[in-house]
Amino acid sequence: MKQSEAHPNIVSFACVLGACSHAGLNGLCKDALKIFELMKQSGAHPNIVSFACVLGACSHAGLVDEGCSNFNHMSNFYRITPTVDHYVCMVDLLARAGCLEDTLNFIIKMPVKPVVVVWMCFLGACRSHVNIGLGVFTAMLLFDLDPKNATTYVLLSNIYADVGRCGEVKMLRRLMKDRGIKKIPGCSWIEGHKTVHVFCAGDRSHPQTEEIYAKLEELDWEMKADGYFPDSRHFLNPVEEEEKNLFLCHCSEKLAIAFGLLTMPPGTTIRVVKNLRVCADCHTATKFISKTVAREIVVRDVNRFHHFKQGECSCGDYW
Repeated sequence: MKQSEAHPNIVSFACVLGACSHAGLNGLCKDALKIFELMKQSGAHPNIVSFACVLGACSHAGLVDEGCSNFNHMSNFYRITPTVDHYVCMVDLLARAGCLEDTLNFIIKMPVKPVVVVWMCFLGACRSHVNIGLGVFTAMLLFDLDPKNATTYVLLSNIYADVGRCGEVKMLRRLMKDRGIKKIPGCSWIEGHKTVHVFCAGDRSHPQTEEIYAKLEELDWEMKADGYFPDSRHFLNPVEEEEKNLFLCHCSEKLAIAFGLLTMPPGTTIRVVKNLRVCADCHTATKFISKTVAREIVVRDVNRFHHFKQGECSCGDYW
């Protein structure tokens, strides 16, 4: 091979950067930034795809300064016109970091029309940071742009529930019912005995239900002994605290994890897939479980992979 052929080119770097950016879903975002720097140092000019990868990695890791710097360099130094994908990454990056006012100004000044996903990212951040004013403003926009999207109603309900405004929560539920909009039920999948097992919250249809619930009760006692306390702040149903905690204990991913602990050999990594974003309580509980049972647990939710090991998660509690 000639010496010139031995040097990686833009295509080689783009492939590795893309892989590292995907690895950002697994908590390896800084690797993408290292590859990006190597690309620039080698003389290979980043292209539109390269910047999408690195901005996505910054978003998953909450690296605001790095993301803003690379976004500005893309336009000002490399003369690359940002696409909708780049703007979505920036909105997600700024909003999740809590810079809500800055994010709104960024959206307003975008040269392209904000698509639904832009406003949905912003609404999700309004929920995470409990900003009622901006949350309601964004939800009203989304009701016009995508009136049948149940996620808007759920996120706004969560914002109201976080501050105890039960009247508004009930109003939104009635509105969903009147408009025929149904919330997607949370489900989790796990493979065992060469079969995929599906669990929903409070599910009692599995043949090993009694064993699974007994295992959950055992885990609950052990976790609480280690300092775990159920987080029922986002629970929308008006029931007693004890009933809320019982429901939280029976979330779909917890049922799947309990099944995995019962059926998989000691030391085996437990892998669960969920169709929605993992909730705060389940995220905390799974960290405790991974430490209590000394087992690695991987949960793939709708946004990213969560690798739980010895009481910590690969996302660094930023998801």
